[in-house]
Amino acid sequence: MTRATILARRDDAVASVDRRIFGTFVEHLGRCVYTGIYEPEHPTANADGFRLDVVDLVKELGTTTVRYPGGNFVSGFRWEDSVGPRDKRPVRRDLAWHSLETNQVGVDEFARWLALTDSELMMAANLGTRGIEEALDLLEYCNHPSGTALSDQRIANGTTEPHGIRMWCLGNEMDGPWQTGYRIAEDYGTLAARTAQAMKAADNDLELVVCGSSGSGMPTFGDWERTVLEHTYEHVDFISCHAYYQERGGDLGSYLASSLDMQYFIDTVVATADHVGRKLRSSKQIQLSFDEWNIWYLDEHRASDEVNNEWQVAPRQLEDTYSVADAVVLGGLLITLLKNHARVRSASLAQLVNVIAPIRTEPGGDAWRQTTFFPFSATSRLARGTVIVPRIDAPTYATAVHGEAPLIDSVMTHDDDSVSVFLVNRSLTEPVDLTIDLTEFQVTSLAEAATLHDDDVYAKNTIDDQERVGLKPLHGAELVDGVLALRLPPVSWSAVAAHRA
Repeated sequence: MTRATILARRDDAVASVDRRIFGTFVEHLGRCVYTGIYEPEHPTANADGFRLDVVDLVKELGTTTVRYPGGNFVSGFRWEDSVGPRDKRPVRRDLAWHSLETNQVGVDEFARWLALTDSELMMAANLGTRGIEEALDLLEYCNHPSGTALSDQRIANGTTEPHGIRMWCLGNEMDGPWQTGYRIAEDYGTLAARTAQAMKAADNDLELVVCGSSGSGMPTFGDWERTVLEHTYEHVDFISCHAYYQERGGDLGSYLASSLDMQYFIDTVVATADHVGRKLRSSKQIQLSFDEWNIWYLDEHRASDEVNNEWQVAPRQLEDTYSVADAVVLGGLLITLLKNHARVRSASLAQLVNVIAPIRTEPGGDAWRQTTFFPFSATSRLARGTVIVPRIDAPTYATAVHGEAPLIDSVMTHDDDSVSVFLVNRSLTEPVDLTIDLTEFQVTSLAEAATLHDDDVYAKNTIDDQERVGLKPLHGAELVDGVLALRLPPVSWSAVAAHRA
């Protein structure tokens, strides 16, 4: 039997939990918005046309912020099209996804949807086809109370109170040749700095996110961050990171260790940002916003004809159906985000509904949870207080992509009432007997112990079998004198919570 141990100590605290680490992402892409969150003809729709069955699932998921409206979509977005009387809003071509945008859901409607889900809006401004003036106009429309042309326009459109959006993205993936209006780092850095300076002149309390690399495999990775931050460092608060993972060539072992690449990504961006800060002799520290991360079968998408010239409204695009293995990897990525929470202070699971999403819907029909729903919802619910990076002693295994990877990964949180432990077992075949020393935290009893595991690692939840996969009790968990004993199934993600004295 494979064995491992974990030692938890208060001195290994990294940060207090910022709820924005449990953000998500809604883009005008495929069926994320239309027949996803918005379907006026659906039996559960409210007066605004929003599906309340989806609202209930979003609240259960535990999302806290939602990045909007893109994504690649934002680089062609004319925000003015999305406000005012719906019957006067123009239909536009979206070049990013080769579809038609009706603008029936816009800035004001989306803000009302967020109120239903108890989430905060994280707005992205178009720096692809537009620039400083348009960003300032959108800021005035959204946030100024009244008495200006655009704030009064918002009021005339039916939204009396300002939206009060605090966090703004300065464009999206501007390093990517697929992006409408993409730029070299020097050009983007200059534009982003000028835009940020102007936005903070309007409201110095804004939190601004400058575009980092679209992935650690980009040929400009590292150099892009350095150049952009040399221009923007004193004007912005975050730099973005985007990362997607998938199983390739049947190499499940490497796939389960995907979080090692995420760790490399974080370490590189932190080192680059701190280098620029020291070079500029700045007293501030740039944080990371992992505002796109998920499992995405991008290779299959590129090989398909999903993006074509048919110019449809809300075509089916990127509707990946996730397996147990996918959920275990996602849970491992979330562990990595929390372990780096001292610098990764915001994150957005991309996306929320239908498009590479934890929630799926059918037009006129059901909404259901994908496998990836469960590790996110459980972590959002249980992670409270302070993040602890525990000391893990576990065997390693060889991967073709990442070298040696530990079989076990884990992160913890604690507050005055409870301790929560999140765990991944990457072994393809073997359970792991694990002991966790929690004596320093004075735990008294187990509150819950659950695992995501299936004998078929490729089991999925589908429209015809919506509850095939879910969290199950982690049988045999015992707490004796502050030491927790567990048996983790192979290819599993688990969460355990204990009461404190």
